[in-house]
Amino acid sequence: MILSKMKIFSLLFFMMIGTSTLMAQSDVTDKEIEQFSVTFQKMRMINQEAQKDLSEIITREGMEIARFNTIHQAQMNPQAEADLTKEEEKQYDAIIKALNEMQLEFRKEMESMITESGLSVKRYEEIANQLQQDAQLQERVKQELTN
Repeated sequence: MILSKMKIFSLLFFMMIGTSTLMAQSDVTDKEIEQFSVTFQKMRMINQEAQKDLSEIITREGMEIARFNTIHQAQMNPQAEADLTKEEEKQYDAIIKALNEMQLEFRKEMESMITESGLSVKRYEEIANQLQQDAQLQERVKQELTN
């Protein structure tokens, strides 16, 4: 799968989350769970579209997805060496440029979706951070997502 499912945009999502203070689980209201879940589902759909767009960009630039993944993994690991041709380097750079543009647009869309849901970006981040460590909150969100 492209870089591993949702890796690029998940990284963006978690970069956006950053570090926030954690609150007690009881501080997350049912309404906030609903708002968070609706927004999360929308983000997942946009992420799927973005994955498709990324595949198309890679193909349009003339590179195979598997080769892009290999090169990208090597680029992300300073100890690894990617044996690139000049053409592959040019293709890779064009793909990364397009990816960076997509990430900026994705971030804007995420922030817009969050505020449209009735949550502030800060509050969404707090809930997302707490969700990573709170099993009860995870269960509440899971139940909301399956409703």
